[in-house]
Amino acid sequence: MGSRPRFIDDLSRAASDAPGPNSFTPLSDDALLDAYSRTVIGALERVQQAVAFISVERRLPGAAPGRERGARGGTGSGFIFTPDGYLLTNSHVVRGATHIQVTLADGARFDADLVGDDPGSDLAVLRIGSPEPLPHVELGESSKLRVGQIAIAVGNPLGLAQTVTTGVVSALGRSLRSNSGRMIYDVIQTDAALNPGNSGGPLINSAGQVIGVNTAIIPGAQSICFATAIDTAKWVIMQIFAHGRVRRAYIGVAGTTTPLSRRVQRYFALSAQSGVHVMEIVKGSPAAAGGLRTDDTIVAIDSQPVQDVDALQRTLDASRIDKPVNVTALRGAQRLELTLTPVEQAS
Repeated sequence: MGSRPRFIDDLSRAASDAPGPNSFTPLSDDALLDAYSRTVIGALERVQQAVAFISVERRLPGAAPGRERGARGGTGSGFIFTPDGYLLTNSHVVRGATHIQVTLADGARFDADLVGDDPGSDLAVLRIGSPEPLPHVELGESSKLRVGQIAIAVGNPLGLAQTVTTGVVSALGRSLRSNSGRMIYDVIQTDAALNPGNSGGPLINSAGQVIGVNTAIIPGAQSICFATAIDTAKWVIMQIFAHGRVRRAYIGVAGTTTPLSRRVQRYFALSAQSGVHVMEIVKGSPAAAGGLRTDDTIVAIDSQPVQDVDALQRTLDASRIDKPVNVTALRGAQRLELTLTPVEQAS
């Protein structure tokens, strides 16, 4: 068996050292920093220097074409993920900006270049120049998250730099509509409080690894906040590095992840435990032309299992644009093999 968690040992020592009922001994500040507090502080120390305040300017409507800068367009957050100055933030923070400025925790300011952005996932990559290696975060794995684990949000809400809020991972696999109208899938829900200005900042775990990019709140709701999963962000980063933008193949379906019963798996000889239930088909789309219908369940593309909506999106990458693909779908007691030809998704 493994060693006991540290916080259990801390509690045991606290219990054995506790004074009697008729005595009182003031505790030092160090003693008051319990295991939870130390965890949060330790995680924050790993990322704090890499979290940035982002301010943007956008051209005023009707301004002369030669005018480079206009009114201040707003602020947000971001974080450095490589020592040579690449940052990740939200697309809506920087989209349309004529000037982007990044301020680090130590007060250093840099003009930033937009490397590429993806309104479809509401993510953008920036680059700042520095003669010295910069502090940067470690990217975690959102696929390993569990509901209930600690989540810590860091950012600059309402211009209040380096603000920290804590909570837990409230739910996984949520869907959220981006400003472009496209659905972002595999979104993390958390009750770590977010406010305007937190957008683009990191959501981290107890080890100080980034597990998500803080993205949105539901106005009027209490403690319902969302972050784009870092696994999705990693894929977007690689696409931007390769192409300067994210190219996606489009078939014209809206769907949701649905589990497959063991009976269905055995009957159709499927290795996947889930698939994508088709809820809507866009008229005139490749899916409609290929014969897909609402209530079908997509389980594979070109014999590659599709277990969830995120996997479907990842499978429909730029390599499949304008090339026929074989879609395996379940319709009632039928297993169908349909041929679709994806097109490039509009920005």
